[in-house]
Amino acid sequence: MRGSVLSGHPAGRRASSGRPATFSEVFSVREFRPLFGSYLLSTVGDELARVALTVLVYQRTNSALLSAVTFAISYLPWLLGGPVLASLADRFPRHRVLIASDVTRALLVALMAVPGVPMPVLLGLLLAVSLCAPPFEAARSALMADVLHGDRYAVATALTGITAQVSQLFGFVVGGALLVSFSPSVALLINAATFAVSAVWLAVRLRARPAPVPDAGDGIDGSLWAATRSGVRLIAAAPRLRAIVGLTWVAALFVNAPEGIATPLALQVQGTLAATGLLLAANPAGTAVGGLVIGRFCPPHVRDRLLAPLLALSLVGVLLAGLVPLVLDRGTAAYAAVLVLLFLAGIGGACSIPLNVAFVQAVPSAYRGRAFGVAGAGLAGVQGLGVVLAGLGAEVLRPATVVALCGALGLLAVVGPLVALRRAPLPVAAAGGGDPAHVAPVSRAEGRSVA
Repeated sequence: MRGSVLSGHPAGRRASSGRPATFSEVFSVREFRPLFGSYLLSTVGDELARVALTVLVYQRTNSALLSAVTFAISYLPWLLGGPVLASLADRFPRHRVLIASDVTRALLVALMAVPGVPMPVLLGLLLAVSLCAPPFEAARSALMADVLHGDRYAVATALTGITAQVSQLFGFVVGGALLVSFSPSVALLINAATFAVSAVWLAVRLRARPAPVPDAGDGIDGSLWAATRSGVRLIAAAPRLRAIVGLTWVAALFVNAPEGIATPLALQVQGTLAATGLLLAANPAGTAVGGLVIGRFCPPHVRDRLLAPLLALSLVGVLLAGLVPLVLDRGTAAYAAVLVLLFLAGIGGACSIPLNVAFVQAVPSAYRGRAFGVAGAGLAGVQGLGVVLAGLGAEVLRPATVVALCGALGLLAVVGPLVALRRAPLPVAAAGGGDPAHVAPVSRAEGRSVA
C-alpha cells in the first residue's frame, strides 16, 4: 500500500500541520486540472443529454414508460457490470482508459444525434455509452489519488462534489433553454463535443503512467471476472473496508429514498406539482454547501470527528422533514420547513468526505479500480432499491410518513457499521499520519453518465 509519510513534500507538510489545504493548492497540481476540467465539462454535457433524450424519446413514442426506461438504462452498467468494467483501470494504464472511454463516448453520442435513428438502436447506443462510465470513473478516481497527496485529496473530493451539484443544475437549465430553440439532436451533439474535448485535454495534459503492478496471485492477470472476484474478496476480508462501504450504502439507501416520492410529497405538503423541483433541489444544495464548509475549512482531524454527527444530521433532517407535514397543515409554512430540513440533511451528506479518505487509506494501489467498481455498483443498487421501496411504501402510507420512516430506520441501521468502523484497526499509513490519497472515492457525486 502506497501510504508512506511524505517528507519534504508541500502536501505532506500541509497534512502534518493539521490545517486544511486550499483550493489554490489543489489547482496548483498540474494533472488535477484536466481531471477536474474533464469532469466538469462532461457533467454539464451529460445533463444536457439527459433532458434531450427524455424529450426525444417522448416525442417519438409518446410513452412516459419509455422515457423512464431511458433514465434507468444509465444505472444498468453499474448494477450489472460495474465491478467487472471498473477492473479495466487496474489492467491497463489509467490515462489510456480515460482517453479511450471519452473517445468511444464521443463517437457513440454523435451517432445518437443522427436524425431518424430507430428507437431500439438509440437505446442500444445509450447502453453502450453508459458502459464506458465504470472504467472511466475507476481510472479517474484512482489517478486523483496518484496526483493529489495529503489533504489536497480530501479538498479535491469536496470540490468535485460541489461541482457535480452545480453542474447538474446548470445542465438542466441550459438544456431546457436549448430545447426551446433547437432540436434534441443539438444537445446530444454538444454532449459528444464535451467528451471529445475531454479526451484531447486528458491526452495532452496527463502524464503517461504504466499499468498498476499487481500483487502476486491477486487475479488481475487472469480474466476480468477473476479480477472482479479479487476486488470483492478484498472488501469482504477487511473489517474496516466492510464497515466503510456498508456505512456508505446504508446511508445512501435511506437518505436518497425520499427522492422517489418527491411528487406525492409536494402534493401533500404544498398541494402543487410545481413544488417538486425545489424539494428535489434542497438536498443537493445542502450537499454542495456542506462539502464546501467541511472540505475546505475543516482541518483533517475535525472532519474525522464530524463523521458521526454529519451522518446523524443527514438522517435526522430526513426524519424531521417527514414529521413536519404530519404536524403542520398543508401550506407555505410546512413547505418552507421541509425545504430547510432537507437542506440540512444535505449538509450532513458531507460525511462522504471523511468516508472517502478512510476508504482511500484502506485500499492498496493495485486494487483501486476493482474496489471502486464494487463500491459503485452497490451504491447504485441501494439508491435504486431505496427509491423503489419508498414508492411501494407510499402506495399504502402517506408520503410524509414514508419519509419519516426513512430517517428513523436509517438512524438505527447506521449504528452497526459505524460502531464496526470505530472498532476496526487503522491502516499503517493512517495510524502513522501518512498520505491518505490512495484509492477512488465512493461518493454518489463522483458518478458520470450520459443519461
